[in-house]
Amino acid sequence: MSVGDILIEIIFLIGALIVSLIIVIKSADVFVDNIVEIGSAMGISQIILGVTASAIGTSLPEFGSAMIASLSGSAELGVGTVIGSNIWNIAGILGISATVAGVIATDSKGLKRDALAVLGTGFILIFFMLFGDIDWKASIVMIALYLVYLWMLIKAQKDYAKETNEDSDDKDKKTKISKLESINKKQAALALLGLGGLIVGCRILVYSGTELAAIAGIPEMIMGLFTLAIGTSIPELVVTLSSAMKGLHELSIGTVLGSNTFNILIGIGVPALFMAIPVEPLSLSFDAPVMIFVTLLLIGLIKAGGNKLNRVGGLILLATYITYAVLRLYVLA
Repeated sequence: MSVGDILIEIIFLIGALIVSLIIVIKSADVFVDNIVEIGSAMGISQIILGVTASAIGTSLPEFGSAMIASLSGSAELGVGTVIGSNIWNIAGILGISATVAGVIATDSKGLKRDALAVLGTGFILIFFMLFGDIDWKASIVMIALYLVYLWMLIKAQKDYAKETNEDSDDKDKKTKISKLESINKKQAALALLGLGGLIVGCRILVYSGTELAAIAGIPEMIMGLFTLAIGTSIPELVVTLSSAMKGLHELSIGTVLGSNTFNILIGIGVPALFMAIPVEPLSLSFDAPVMIFVTLLLIGLIKAGGNKLNRVGGLILLATYITYAVLRLYVLA
């Protein structure tokens, strides 16, 4: 391929990146607005909505990338994408969101449940990584644990609905019934359209980023940890930032925490059903421990801020991610 052809390809890929970014941003806005309306009408709490519908929806690109990478024989790329995404989700996405929005508040009960779930799944992943390849036995445990987590969320939502109903008078109940009846096909269609736009836009984004990285000669594991990890996490970034800017703080936190839990237990668990996932030594000794560290750091910063992640905390998270990236790319690579 001539220099001219390579230059044309690079220009085309950069153009695709810009277009896909516009699609993703607009789609996330439509998705957030409509999912909040639907959740509110159904009486679902913001944080439950965040760790379920929003988290799973925005995690589909990571899951798809990990699944495709694993089944195509690039399993290290899949593991790198998941671990890299989880580090980026907390240190990068919440760091950016808190810095831009100024503060992200959260509910202590929801934080305790969902942050501990993220922390626990991180330790579970490291445990299985210690034995070498992640195989079908680990996969069954991971998927079962995610089902337990979903059960806990359903129970928490029932408790929330019960408390809300007890605190509501007849007028409030009639308003809720009216809101529930107001959910129409248009809102549901727009929410699905927004989610579809996120997935398609991110697919173009990831393809463009991956091709550019390949042209630049970036190694596969590094591509997974950074190029694909950040690219496939664009939905979480846009949804989390959009939610934080709109004051939907619990939806913002819930999307990231729920996404991280889903990424590990399903994003690695399901592909491992079909083939053993190899573990790179540096992922076990450095990347996975960093993932645990940033989770603990997030919990500590929120607790120090009185159940709020403020701008200073956001800057600390961003500085942590930059430090990790420099060490991983230039010192340990």
